[in-house]
Amino acid sequence: MKIGILTGGGDCPGLNAVIRAAVRKGSFHYDDKFVGFLEGWRGLVEDKSMSLDLESVAGILPRGGTILRTSRTNPAKKPDGLDRCIQTLKKHNIDALIAIGGDDTLSVATKLYDRGLKVVGVPKTIDNDLAGTDFTFGFDTAVNVVTEAIDRVHTTAEAHNRVMVVEVMGREVGWIAIYSGIAGGADVILIPEQPFDVEKVAAKIRMRHARGRYFSIVVVAEGARFAAGKDGPVVQSGEKDEFGHARLGGIANTLAQELERRTGFETRTVVLGHIQRGGSPTAFDRVLATRYGLGAIDMVHNGEFGKMAALRGNKLISIPLAEATATNRRVDQEMMDAAFGILEDVEKEAVAS
Repeated sequence: MKIGILTGGGDCPGLNAVIRAAVRKGSFHYDDKFVGFLEGWRGLVEDKSMSLDLESVAGILPRGGTILRTSRTNPAKKPDGLDRCIQTLKKHNIDALIAIGGDDTLSVATKLYDRGLKVVGVPKTIDNDLAGTDFTFGFDTAVNVVTEAIDRVHTTAEAHNRVMVVEVMGREVGWIAIYSGIAGGADVILIPEQPFDVEKVAAKIRMRHARGRYFSIVVVAEGARFAAGKDGPVVQSGEKDEFGHARLGGIANTLAQELERRTGFETRTVVLGHIQRGGSPTAFDRVLATRYGLGAIDMVHNGEFGKMAALRGNKLISIPLAEATATNRRVDQEMMDAAFGILEDVEKEAVAS
């Protein structure tokens, strides 16, 4: 078979491992040929591609980013975008397409499948928020990066008696914040699932100082929301991408100003931003991404089109694309209980208000 591969949406560590696994198994076991479409769906809309073979994937396992590059192009927003995608695939005699991406990328894959295209999805979102799968690759790497940053922030916060607010990724879900907050020993964890009362956060910090703990670490997801006085998450600008998402960012600075005003304690911010996306994937993400790549190529040859590879427990299964993109996978009560169980009572009130 001749198989197309693309990577869409934000980059994350592990994308190259998926590509490598699919090409290697497809070449060795099925005698497949591969075409890589560049910059996500833009590669299909504008017919931008490269040949993928064993030589082109050699040595890419530990590399971050994606050799196919990526974009947030949405063909469904263009008058003839989906038709051009189909035309490009026909031009290259593509028998099936593997789309590696999050809910936006896979929502386009679903539309193309509904038009008769043979598509298989691979879940990619650093936020770990795709429904139907327990973990997405890139998430573990991001959590490790953030945890190390929190460990480093601890020492400087303690040395200067400061409150440090660490802003991490998480548009609509707080998986990175809650995992790294637990692992890094944060004193406050704020996530999009639970709007927070800033006065109760300030009260927690004042209480810590009153009992002799003169520094505090606050981890906040970029999409976290104030319980009152704000209509939504803090954004960098009102402009939206082709999938309707505003560029988030700035919650740490806004929160830090409020905390310093309410507590009188010096407060600084750390915004990790794209550092969370960069660099080599962890061993866990390399293995998980490899399993997804192997699963995707098997799904193609098993005729499991219109489906996405998913991890349930430690087993790789396939689920309908429509199910995977129907809703976001939010932080569950069990994980919230795990975080709140090691924090003081006032912090529970701050998050759950």
